[in-house]
Amino acid sequence: MEQLVKKVRSVPKVSCEQCFFRCNMLCALELDAPCPTFRPDHPDGLRPPQQLRFEFRQERKTRSAWAFPTAQEQAALHA
Repeated sequence: MEQLVKKVRSVPKVSCEQCFFRCNMLCALELDAPCPTFRPDHPDGLRPPQQLRFEFRQERKTRSAWAFPTAQEQAALHA
C-alpha cells in the first residue's frame, strides 16, 4: 500500500527587519515577532498582496436534483 506524502512548501522566515514599515521607520511596535501587518520591503514600495485570479465557470443547467411535489401531487398523496 502506497503512502501518500504531502510536500510541505518551505515558507521563508520573515523578520521585522524585512518589513516595509520597519525599513522606512513607520513601525511603532516593539515586538519580538513580525506583526500581522507585515509587508515585505520592495524597491517598488508598498505593494498589495497578490490576489487570486477570477475565472468564470461554464454555465450549468439550472435543473435541481430534487423538487417539491406540486399541489395536485400532494393532494393525491393525502386523499
